[in-house]
Amino acid sequence: MSGNLHKLFSFKNLLFIISAFFWGEMAAQNLTGKVNDQRSGEAMIGATVVIKGTTTGAIVDVNGNFTLINPGPPPFTLVITYIGYLPQELQVSSFDQKINIAIKPDEKLLKTVEIVDTRLTERQKESPLTVEAMDLAAITETPASNFYDGLGALKGVDLTAASLGFKIINTRGFNSTSPVRTLQIIDGVDNQAPGLNFSLGNFLGSSELDVQKVDIIVGASSAFYGPNAFNGVIAMTTKSPFDYTGLSVQSKVGERQLFETSIRWAQKFKNRDSVDKFAYKINMSFMKAYDWEANNMAPTTQSLTDASNPGGYDAVNRYGDEELGGFRNDYSATSQLKSTYSGLGALYRTGYAEKDLVDYDTKNIKLNAAMHYRFKKEVEMMLSSSFGTGTTIYQGENRFRLKDILFFQNKFEISKKDRFFVRVYATTEDAGNSYDAVVSAFELQNLSKSNNRWKQDYQNAWTGGGFNSPRFRVRSLEGYPIPFNEQVYDSLMLVYQDTLNAIHDEIRTRIDSVPNQGSISFFQPGTARFDSAFAVVRSRTLAEKGSLLKDRSSLYHVHCEYKFDLAGFVNVTVGTSGRLYTPNSSGTIFSDTLQIDKINGTDTTYKFRKINNSEYGAYIGLQKKVFEERLRLNITGRVDKNQNFNFISTQSFSGVYTVKNNHTFRA
Repeated sequence: MSGNLHKLFSFKNLLFIISAFFWGEMAAQNLTGKVNDQRSGEAMIGATVVIKGTTTGAIVDVNGNFTLINPGPPPFTLVITYIGYLPQELQVSSFDQKINIAIKPDEKLLKTVEIVDTRLTERQKESPLTVEAMDLAAITETPASNFYDGLGALKGVDLTAASLGFKIINTRGFNSTSPVRTLQIIDGVDNQAPGLNFSLGNFLGSSELDVQKVDIIVGASSAFYGPNAFNGVIAMTTKSPFDYTGLSVQSKVGERQLFETSIRWAQKFKNRDSVDKFAYKINMSFMKAYDWEANNMAPTTQSLTDASNPGGYDAVNRYGDEELGGFRNDYSATSQLKSTYSGLGALYRTGYAEKDLVDYDTKNIKLNAAMHYRFKKEVEMMLSSSFGTGTTIYQGENRFRLKDILFFQNKFEISKKDRFFVRVYATTEDAGNSYDAVVSAFELQNLSKSNNRWKQDYQNAWTGGGFNSPRFRVRSLEGYPIPFNEQVYDSLMLVYQDTLNAIHDEIRTRIDSVPNQGSISFFQPGTARFDSAFAVVRSRTLAEKGSLLKDRSSLYHVHCEYKFDLAGFVNVTVGTSGRLYTPNSSGTIFSDTLQIDKINGTDTTYKFRKINNSEYGAYIGLQKKVFEERLRLNITGRVDKNQNFNFISTQSFSGVYTVKNNHTFRA
């Protein structure tokens, strides 16, 4: 008992020390101010404010404000810089001093007709790859609902909206709703869902408040980023808590009941020498909306008939009405069938509209926390953790309801800018209660009647009953004589379309509502009986004759890189990476389910197996500047091995020639 009390008091003492430390830090005096354009008065977003002679500084936010966290006692001098403007200094003598700085444009730059600044940095201009960029100012100013949608306005970038919560970016090549050919990375970390092998847009990505810039590398980039980047790369960089501190809050409202809000808090701490040592940031983001309804009832290109066919047709957003398992149900395919089953034509099952299988409430929650520690001036250790969850629609081979999907990602990294990094991360997902809407319709219908049973019931109802049968009623229209021939039937289809429709509707209602031996009636949407059956179908996997999408897959990745000068002659970059996939889908996505027939051959059992997949690679890059450093030559070679494939190698050779600072030629 005394030992437990001792632990309790020790823990309370620790909490007291931590609280006192953070209270002392937060009680430290901060310096706030505002930076504007002298002529227009506009906020100078992204301007840099630094204490002269130190590395302590801040970046001006979207409202023109900046905050220096615990800058030390005054007096000191602030230096304000911004591209295209004259540097300006301001003496600060007291924390009570009102800091309102108006900076002047550089008149010399304004007198020339050349463009003196773009949103591409010098490094991007000299890159051997084609880069489209969205910086902090562009993110703030985008007319799109968020920065990710705004990427669709960049040159060579196509954005497809599968739903409000799931946007797909493609660059060169074929557009796709499953962009497995495009690599999306956030601070160097692959953002893909391990089971799907591609990113769900920004659904499980970074909060807009924390994004500093986005670079889209258009075209094949495998020699630089690995085998998954053969269509392009979306590279996001988030804000460092050393450079962007304080509280940021953003909220948006819009059509379709859209509500989105984000919160970012970052703080940094100095050591006794007033050097930035430790920083952390916390991001929270929430979005909800009512998604677009998929209500296209036009015939698909695979439908044998159009919407005028009395026996139905295959509609785009009605599922379960497709032709299944070889039961084409086409009684007008030949002259003999048309004569024997006159008026029956091609049959399609009743099916379910998507709105009966999917609710369109979309929501998304994202949380992120990161801690940064600087051992030396440029050596930094980072530990971050991200969590995402939500519900949305995914358009792939079928329509999927991603419901309560969970996404976890943890990263550890040690780096020195432009010298080296060692990065290790793990990503795990859980599909939650996700399901396939199309398969749900199939299984709901199979619970009531199999396709073959339904077809036989429809045929028997049409031909049975003597003079009261629907077939006889069709033949007797307007006193047409018996025997009946197909020419007479063709003319009836033109004149008595409404009558044929009514007869088919009567038959469909009868066989859907009246159970037969070994079958039950159709599950009508909106009834408790339908809700109960639908819940059962969504709780079963494909192996269990259900539509549940089970996915608890993970990936583990390590990446190391080192840069150095070789005898002052050429810049060398070497790196290596390795990855392990651990799929876990209970047979709903991967072949981690084996079917074994029982001895009697009438029943089946299932057992599961673990499958893993590993890959690794290495690369080297050489860079040399010649002709007074105007021509930059790059050679890159990479080799990769996946356990299921042979070694593959990719190479790149490029030259970038700079005529002037603003004119660059790349080959």
